[in-house]
Amino acid sequence: MTLVVRAVAATDQGLVRSNNEDSVFVGNRLLVVADGMGGLPAGELASDILVQALSVVDTSPDTGEPLQDLIAALETANGRIEAAVADDDARDGMGTTVTAILLSGDRVAALNVGDSRCYLVRDGEMTQLTRDDTYVQALVDQGVLTPADARRHPQRALVTQAVQGGPYRPAGRMISIQEGDRFLLCSDGLSDYVEDAVIAETLLTNADRKTAAAELVHRTLENGAPDNVTVIVADITPE
Repeated sequence: MTLVVRAVAATDQGLVRSNNEDSVFVGNRLLVVADGMGGLPAGELASDILVQALSVVDTSPDTGEPLQDLIAALETANGRIEAAVADDDARDGMGTTVTAILLSGDRVAALNVGDSRCYLVRDGEMTQLTRDDTYVQALVDQGVLTPADARRHPQRALVTQAVQGGPYRPAGRMISIQEGDRFLLCSDGLSDYVEDAVIAETLLTNADRKTAAAELVHRTLENGAPDNVTVIVADITPE
């Protein structure tokens, strides 16, 4: 049986921001969420550069090495961001997070840099597949903060690495997939303001992925939405 990914995206600039620095891509094999940083218009530019560079992978032949393909495309994006910064001093410090998955046969490669997340819902349970590159996550790892404390910490949005044209270390993993799996990719505009339990409930109780995506954005708006929010809800189905 051939498995395919069917996905929808939803995004909103939120109730506070004057622009949306998130970028999103939904392809046949590739899904990407990127959360730009660096202010208007640099953050938008950085996330757009990244998504454009990675999108090429979607229509390229399946090499059977999806993680390596994503890493190579990310290197291209990083180089283009470096060049864009060199062209304009006002862009100094611009960069972007990224979370992406790429389908290859009965597996997906998951890749992330920064604090945009990827979750998997399987057999009624939701699992976070990515680890945040943030100051508070490092404190959680050290046992200094609990996850609950981290959610309330004033520096919870401080990322420890991003794609900015300099050195970075992406985290990647391979996941075997099965029919019925559901993936969520999101910027921190969702995960910082909507509890995981609410996210899981929304994904489990809304079989229609478009409805689920819209409901997740709505939940964020209900909670004040001080940041841009972008989500992709994707289902693994038979071809």
